[in-house]
Amino acid sequence: MNYNEVLNIDQVDFSSIPPQAFLLGLLSAFDNRLQAYADNFFDEITWKQFFAIICINICKENPTLKDLAQIMGSSHQNVKQILLKLEKKDFVKMVEDNQDKRKQRIFLTEKCFQFCEKNELESQKSIARIYEGINEEQLLITIQTIMKMETNIEAI
Repeated sequence: MNYNEVLNIDQVDFSSIPPQAFLLGLLSAFDNRLQAYADNFFDEITWKQFFAIICINICKENPTLKDLAQIMGSSHQNVKQILLKLEKKDFVKMVEDNQDKRKQRIFLTEKCFQFCEKNELESQKSIARIYEGINEEQLLITIQTIMKMETNIEAI
């Protein structure tokens, strides 16, 4: 595959890069572009803050900071900073765990639920545009590949 033709970039020469290294670079560059795009999508919060909200929302029970850091694939310190900013904006509330007073459980607030509801339709449209022209088979192969890479990273 000629990556330069696919990406339409004349400033660099990808011809000597093996596909594995190219994919890692592509994922990193995509992550940066997605974050920049998503940071401009919402007025009130950043992409990382919204990702934290998504991760809290999909938990079967209100997560602890440790749980959330694991789900997000980020450090305890980074997630704590994200949560403190969300708490200042009244999007989350951290409450002492009933069974273990050393832990805090993270709850989404009513303001957060209203924000998500207000932005749901535009978010869905934006996601649809990102995945335009990608069929389900391609998507599933990509998911399987990245999940396998994730498993391999954990084993290192």
